[in-house]
Amino acid sequence: MHIRILEERDNQHIESIIRTCLKEFGGDREGLAWADPQLGSLSMVYQKDHSRYWVVEYNGKIVGGCGIGPVDDMEGICELQKMYCLPEARGTGIAHQLMVTALDFASKHYKQCYIETLSNMEAANQFYKKYDFVALERPLGNTGHFSCDVWYLKTFTDN
Repeated sequence: MHIRILEERDNQHIESIIRTCLKEFGGDREGLAWADPQLGSLSMVYQKDHSRYWVVEYNGKIVGGCGIGPVDDMEGICELQKMYCLPEARGTGIAHQLMVTALDFASKHYKQCYIETLSNMEAANQFYKKYDFVALERPLGNTGHFSCDVWYLKTFTDN
């Protein structure tokens, strides 16, 4: 397993992974990452300060990724974005390594980390709670993902 920063040559691969995973959970609709206009050019999106996207290669193939980016108009708060792994990568520890990588980066630049997801992504919801994300009653800000129905926030205690 090898985690590295997303490169332009990875854009098509990670877009395909995100779309495959979203479709698996009925997320192929408006109001979710599925409809994000920049989904095919994530390497450009994550060029901003305090933003980063990582991909994980496993057996020579990209099998997942996740990103950290700021929440617009909310100082000190980032968002864990587009964290998806293909079915063959689940249960291998890959998601754990991605999460540790993302949270380590986020904790150096932000005070809190936000996530929004779908309630039917049950394993993902349990996974976030394992990393001390606390459920919120409503979304923070306006990310454009109005179809998400579960929101979490983690506070970094070392900041």
